[in-house]
Amino acid sequence: MSRITHLVRPNIAALTPYSTARDEYVGHIGIFLDANESPYTNGFNRYPDPHQAALKAKIAPIKGIPADNLFLGNGSDEAIDLVFRIFCVPGKDNAVIMTPSYGMYGVAAAINDIAVRSVQLDRDFALDTEKLLAACDNNTKVMFLCSPNNPSGNAFSREQLLDICDRFKGILVVDEAYIDFSEKGSLVTEATKRDNLIILQTMSKARAMAGLRIGLAISSLEIIRLMSMVKYPYNLSKAAMEKAMSFMCKSIDDEVHTIIYERKRLNSILPRYPFVKRVFASDANFILIRVDDADALYSYLLKKGIIVRNRSRITGCEGCLRLTIGLPAENDSLLNALDNYKI
Repeated sequence: MSRITHLVRPNIAALTPYSTARDEYVGHIGIFLDANESPYTNGFNRYPDPHQAALKAKIAPIKGIPADNLFLGNGSDEAIDLVFRIFCVPGKDNAVIMTPSYGMYGVAAAINDIAVRSVQLDRDFALDTEKLLAACDNNTKVMFLCSPNNPSGNAFSREQLLDICDRFKGILVVDEAYIDFSEKGSLVTEATKRDNLIILQTMSKARAMAGLRIGLAISSLEIIRLMSMVKYPYNLSKAAMEKAMSFMCKSIDDEVHTIIYERKRLNSILPRYPFVKRVFASDANFILIRVDDADALYSYLLKKGIIVRNRSRITGCEGCLRLTIGLPAENDSLLNALDNYKI
């Protein structure tokens, strides 16, 4: 018996997954009279591959993992929701998350009627392992850690994350949406070796496919099997998969290098402004800054046609704005606007 078998909701463990018409044959068929589709060809009259085999075969070697350890979802948000639905009994179990962090962990928990235990990061957004583990009890089934973290931008060390994984008795989810911009390195290969670790990644950030809504989960064969059982049959459209296949042929090295260079450039310039009180170190494609009056600066930039994210109402981010790294010319426009800002 697997170490995680007891963590799976009983109704999920007993579930017979939906079988699509395309699951019931193997080979090449010429006439499709099985799925009640329109016979009139327009490129999209047939259902997409429910297993996304071609796209997984394209992504897996890039990530350095077997395709069988890969789940593709409608954004990372689908995978987050599936974790709650697979492992947490509504009204009974709970999840531990750090705060401030990505807001969808808490929203997905609330939708699934799962209690959340929040552990506040310190003033520098460092993670206290002992405090995190102390928040757990016998009903803590999952833990979400975002690294690099959103909105703070900092990444946690591999050693700390793996230590937490080894000591936590539930399912650890490490969200690596911004990992392409970090020097800390990914844990994807560790996820194929450990039975209680799920790594989330996305096509939305470094690979510039936010509009296609494709998220990745990398984990053990057992967890990927469970996620594939519970997901909706055709969760990725044919159009999204075909477009992603074409984009995956293109290297993103230059774009990532430019974003990291621009992040470092902004990081060196922003502290010069008297109204900027702190620039937090970032491993992501954004920078969090603390300023004198976040609301006033946000409104000023909006009037200049520049929209940033006001995070000042989040505990731990008081007075903070989050600045996404744009194209060099866009970053120049931001700096020019800041040059002319009067408190």
